[in-house]
Amino acid sequence: MEHITLLIGIVIITALVFDFTNGFHDTANAMATTISTGALGPRVAVAMSAVLNLVGAFLSVEVAKTISGGIIDEGSGIQPEVIFAGLVGAILWNLVTWLAGLPSSSSHALFGGLIGATVVSVGMDGVNGDAVVMKVLIPAVAAPLVAGIATVVATRLTYRLANNRAEEDTAKGYRAGQIASAALVSLAHGTNDAQKTMGVITLALVTGGVIAPDSDPPMWVIVSAGLAIALGTYLGGWRIIRTMGKGITDIQPPQGFAAQTGAATVILASSHIGFALSTTQVCSGAVMGAGVGRKGGVVRWSTAGRMVAAWALTLPAAGLVAAAAALLADQGSWGVTVVAVLAVLGCGVIWALSRRKPVDASNVNEPGAESSEPVGVVTAAVRSVAPPPAGKTASATSAESTGSAGSAESAGSGTDGDASSESAPTPATAGTGSKS
Repeated sequence: MEHITLLIGIVIITALVFDFTNGFHDTANAMATTISTGALGPRVAVAMSAVLNLVGAFLSVEVAKTISGGIIDEGSGIQPEVIFAGLVGAILWNLVTWLAGLPSSSSHALFGGLIGATVVSVGMDGVNGDAVVMKVLIPAVAAPLVAGIATVVATRLTYRLANNRAEEDTAKGYRAGQIASAALVSLAHGTNDAQKTMGVITLALVTGGVIAPDSDPPMWVIVSAGLAIALGTYLGGWRIIRTMGKGITDIQPPQGFAAQTGAATVILASSHIGFALSTTQVCSGAVMGAGVGRKGGVVRWSTAGRMVAAWALTLPAAGLVAAAAALLADQGSWGVTVVAVLAVLGCGVIWALSRRKPVDASNVNEPGAESSEPVGVVTAAVRSVAPPPAGKTASATSAESTGSAGSAESAGSGTDGDASSESAPTPATAGTGSKS
């Protein structure tokens, strides 16, 4: 076997940088609902998720095999600089969507980058079209739908089981369940997303003649990929955590538990059969399902629409950036150097822009711009016909509706719909004219 060259070393470092961005980009998948409901503090939540991502990286290599020998043809003549260009496209798209607070797919950014760079360098013959369709595109559509439908059912079942019990009696149990299910999602994320970087590094080693084709990832690759994604997870992608925890729908502990359990089940099943699906799309679909499943719960469809648009753009956008990078990288050492410099500059600009309005552990649960959006036609219609959440009285429901209708006044006074419900006069006090 040949020794690792400088170029392969650069590819490995770039792959680990992508793995790091994958970690903080996808922290929200496991911990957004747990943080938003207060089941765990932000720092404790991301630390637990980081440890379990690291553990999950050692549980399977099926997804890594899909990346290293499934989507891209190892024998098509691709060179390490092609993989480098693909990683650059994926990293830049990850950072752009992180800046916007959109939970897009790191996985699809990686796939798009690799496909775009490969097509430019060796043509369509370098891409296994059947594998792309069967193991990327179909799961991309099916997985969030399956997770969303499963979570709708789980959420309604959860509320039905707790229908005759006071909320304070069940809140502690649901929060404990959220912690357990969030741990499961983190473990599942490690079994799926950490392996994608393992697969890319293994592909680079194969193309460079360092290891034989169809080899499993070496142990040092598994360890380094697990550590990189764990470190990124610990730093926390607070912008995306805010969007997923507060921007899509208002999550209550029973919903958080149902969403995380449904998402973990889908991710673990997919990892077992080698589907390199988007854990972000799965978890986002589960959160939307939790919003639909709770009686009286409303999904902010404008935010969800922006997310879906980002999902649709991820593959082609990362692919175009990677294709441009591959055109330069194919020119030789100077081309690789130019791509590296431009990538570092791009990352620096995005980081500088993010510092204008920083989001961190101290303000992640504060409402973002999406939480103050005007109520749309769909949301207003759903609110007018949706039955109240389990356990609320008719008077409280009426008061909540009044509070929703006057959301602009409530926002100005610092109260929300729930506060209006609690401070509204009950039938017993309404007749006396007393005020709360």
